[in-house]
Amino acid sequence: MSKHLNRRSWLKFVGLTGLGSGVLPSVANRAGAQSVGEGGGFQSSVIQERCGEFTGDNAGLIGGKVVQPARELPVLSETDVLVVGGGPAGVSAAIAARRAGAKVTLVERYGHMGGLWTGGLVLLILGHIVKGGKQVCQGIGEEMMQRLDRMPGAIINRRPGTNPTVDAEAVKYLMVEMIEEAKVDIFLHCLGVEAILDGHAVRGAVFESKSGRQAILAKVVVDATGDGDMFASAGAAFEHRAHNIGLVSRIGNLDRIDKAAAGRAKPRRMGGGTPVKGVNWVNMTGPEADGLDVATLTRMEMNHRKFIWKNLQKTRQMPGYDPLCLLETAPQLGVRITRILHGLNRIRLDDLKKGTRFPDVIGVGGASNAKHDEWQIPYGALVPETVDNVLAAGRCVNCEIRMADLVRLIPNCFVTGHAAGVAAAVAAGTDRTPRDVDVSKVQGILRDQKAYLGE
Repeated sequence: MSKHLNRRSWLKFVGLTGLGSGVLPSVANRAGAQSVGEGGGFQSSVIQERCGEFTGDNAGLIGGKVVQPARELPVLSETDVLVVGGGPAGVSAAIAARRAGAKVTLVERYGHMGGLWTGGLVLLILGHIVKGGKQVCQGIGEEMMQRLDRMPGAIINRRPGTNPTVDAEAVKYLMVEMIEEAKVDIFLHCLGVEAILDGHAVRGAVFESKSGRQAILAKVVVDATGDGDMFASAGAAFEHRAHNIGLVSRIGNLDRIDKAAAGRAKPRRMGGGTPVKGVNWVNMTGPEADGLDVATLTRMEMNHRKFIWKNLQKTRQMPGYDPLCLLETAPQLGVRITRILHGLNRIRLDDLKKGTRFPDVIGVGGASNAKHDEWQIPYGALVPETVDNVLAAGRCVNCEIRMADLVRLIPNCFVTGHAAGVAAAVAAGTDRTPRDVDVSKVQGILRDQKAYLGE
């Protein structure tokens, strides 16, 4: 019997149809016959007939303690810039570094890019404009917005001075396009577990996946995990914070509500509109909790899902609202803030109020609803105090607690990611550490890539 049979051929072989047996193509096509789109039926093949020999690498109990023995790790890839985390900051960093001439590898723990923007269903673009409706988020983030503009059903409310809302699937697709166009090497389904150190310098990272534990070596690492997993494992100082943890959902059939029966009834938690007709996204603040505690994360996940389901059922009992349905709860829990880097400089509220200008500015942040003027982001907020060859990007950059709810917004993650990617590429290309990089050169490349630095 062939080791490579599709479903129909297998049924023929075991006599469940009256047809003769069928054999599929050669062994060379095993485990990869189709790469895109629909296949020609179910297929299966044997990759290796016998696996599972004990290697001695497993953790063991020694004197009542769990001990992991030393072992050599296979190197999955070597690169100039390694970006860990494929959210808005990480994707921006990877594209920026590649356009700046570096060889770039992006690693993401989920099967898609976008982070909380897509997997967390945080669909509103908030924080990119300031007083007067001026948009300060430019560069790669604005390029994404322009490309979404040209995609059917991808974005709504996209006009000057407004906060647009996107469709998560459109963003996932767009990020695949842009990463492929930039020729960034990418590995999905890989969880970054620790930095690889050479003294006080980061030389790459270790990942866990279905392929086991592997290493990627790099000249510079950009930590875009959101939680500072890489810089923390490298020993960089950070502040551990608690914040509200929520869970976003989408509800459907709002266009089928019986308005006559509903009258003036306006249920709570109906959310805001999306590019899909009759579908809203519903945010949740959630309680303040520790987003680094796995027991807490488990409890939040389960409690939030129960709350969302029960709340919708209560709403459906209201006159006219019976057609409502729960389309989905986000697959990614809404963890907002956990670790914040102790960097060479800090983003402060007083600097926002004073309009402080930084000589090492690498980006400009906006306001939640155009309530105040722009604020500059110093390069030092991305650079650890002591550890070398790693940069922070996204919500984990150095900011005081009063600024955290601005720093973590999607457009500002675009901005810090864009800057971190360019700085990493410059550092790798000049054999300098990120702390010693020529910031003026970074600023020049950022301007060439259409970033706004407050001029």
